Amino acid sequence: MDIGDIGDIGDIGDIANVRGRRITIVEVGPRDGLQHERVSISTADKIAFIDHLSVANLPVIEVSAFVSPKWVPQMADATDVFAGITRTAGIRYTALVPNVTGLERAVQAGATEIAVFAAATETFSRKNINQSIDESLATYQHVCERAAALGVRVRGYVSTAFGCPYEGGVAPEKAADVAARLIALGAFEVAISDTIGVAHPGQVPVVLDAVLARVPLHQVALHFHDTRGTALANVLTAISYGVSTFDASAGGLGGCPYAPGAAGNLATEDLVYMLDGLGAVTGVSLAALSEASAFIALRLDHPLPSRYAQAAAANKKRLEAGD
Repeated sequence: MDIGDIGDIGDIGDIANVRGRRITIVEVGPRDGLQHERVSISTADKIAFIDHLSVANLPVIEVSAFVSPKWVPQMADATDVFAGITRTAGIRYTALVPNVTGLERAVQAGATEIAVFAAATETFSRKNINQSIDESLATYQHVCERAAALGVRVRGYVSTAFGCPYEGGVAPEKAADVAARLIALGAFEVAISDTIGVAHPGQVPVVLDAVLARVPLHQVALHFHDTRGTALANVLTAISYGVSTFDASAGGLGGCPYAPGAAGNLATEDLVYMLDGLGAVTGVSLAALSEASAFIALRLDHPLPSRYAQAAAANKKRLEAGD
């Protein structure tokens, strides 16, 4: 499909026709959102943040990452965070792991689902995890085999699927190949990720066409950053394809140190507000979600990028002033 052939993705009626459809939101704020914050977030505050998100009924919450504290010090307390959260029946509490050692730590901490992360470009893969794409997938083969033996589900991320900070444009077939290889290893789902926030509605169909030629629709999720303000438009475009799982981060927290200029993830509030307006079914309480974001905002050294969070804060201030 040519990148300019937008007519193939359906008209606005198709895009907006999501009333009654179930859309699953994977909340990545506690991990992807917090992992590179400059301010150290206490273990107690991380636990409270996750508990707030549980009250909001996010169906999937990525709690932490079992990675080297040398490289990601914010995640050094992953075991303690898992031990401290109050789990709600029906919510999946997941963790990111880089290898079998991380998997074993996650399982010991009580994770029943984990995620691994591969890249669509060689340069990003080496910069991020010091392995080639093939080397990373060889590592994840061992992770998937061990996870299967332990009864733990594995989700895969495909980073830089829409663009790379080092190599620029990425051929959709590269992202599709890594996604297909992760599924072949045993991943139940792959999150096709716009790591640096360059994706736009004209590009999303091209990437999805390539991925869906290799991976079944029900195993495809999307992970957008909002660097250029196109994340919600990208979600609408993907919904017209039938994609029903999207990653998002409370307050729009997030970024990537290996992706210069990458702003926060798609804000969960912004996504829920839009989906609620379209009549989609998420099961997420926007009011409780806003409280979760307001809680973590007080622990940061910068305002939340979420448009909804900014509007809610401004409205609260106006009401308190008696306007």
